Amino acid sequence: MFAEVILNNNAKALNKIFDYEVPKELESKAHIGARVYVPFGRAKSLEDGFIVNLKETSEYANKGIAQIQDQDFIDKEKIELSKLMAKKYFCNISECIKLMLQPGTSSKDIDDRIKEKTGNFVFLLKSQEEIEYLIDSKKIKSDKHIRTLRFLYKNDGIYISDLELLADVSHSVLKTLEKNGYIEIKEGIIQRNPFINKNIEKDSPKILTDEQQLCFDGIKYFIENNQFSNNLIYGVTGSGKTEIYLRLIETVLNLEKTAIVLVPEISLTPQMVDRFLARFRRK
Repeated sequence: MFAEVILNNNAKALNKIFDYEVPKELESKAHIGARVYVPFGRAKSLEDGFIVNLKETSEYANKGIAQIQDQDFIDKEKIELSKLMAKKYFCNISECIKLMLQPGTSSKDIDDRIKEKTGNFVFLLKSQEEIEYLIDSKKIKSDKHIRTLRFLYKNDGIYISDLELLADVSHSVLKTLEKNGYIEIKEGIIQRNPFINKNIEKDSPKILTDEQQLCFDGIKYFIENNQFSNNLIYGVTGSGKTEIYLRLIETVLNLEKTAIVLVPEISLTPQMVDRFLARFRRK
């Protein structure tokens, strides 16, 4: 197997595809979008790049891939999009690929990349019925132990610091429960979700005014008939333009399609996020 690789380098002379052999032991990891380390030229250090295609034969490959990283960075669709962007904007494909990488992961040196944040999570090892039986039979007596175990019925797999705070228990209590075989504490990745703790009440569509309804129906017609159109919604602040956007996006989502919203000012982002979470967030 051979791989076509784009080097993670902004030099115009390197804005081309290079063929590398995929060693047998790495074939299971090789896929379009995989990040690799490869020897290049006379350099002693390895260059990093991305596989953009796989093939069975090559006339040009004279070196092999040294390493394929386990973490997925970019998928096949984004590789194809990067090629189109590079062609349209006359830039290197690698520059376009970098735009699609997670922030902090573009560096060649793994040690310089932002790492996934990890922490300890708490999991129940016994069923709710078994724990309640042990409580009833007085084998579990401590109020703190009982409170913790019952809290985990609906919060299994919770981050340990959150459990200590919300259940009002100390680390020593958790270590005792772990020692007795009631819970397990395992390391895992902490999801960096800025919206996870936002407590926003669910919103329902507002009743449209006659003017709003006319505007909404006009654009909805093109969406439902799969016709492309440019539309400008004009109205003063507070006239209800956002409600029309929300209705149109809901129409698109109901057709199992997607929508992109661009916010013109960074200062408007928080209130727009709240509006969209209130309407579309799934509880």
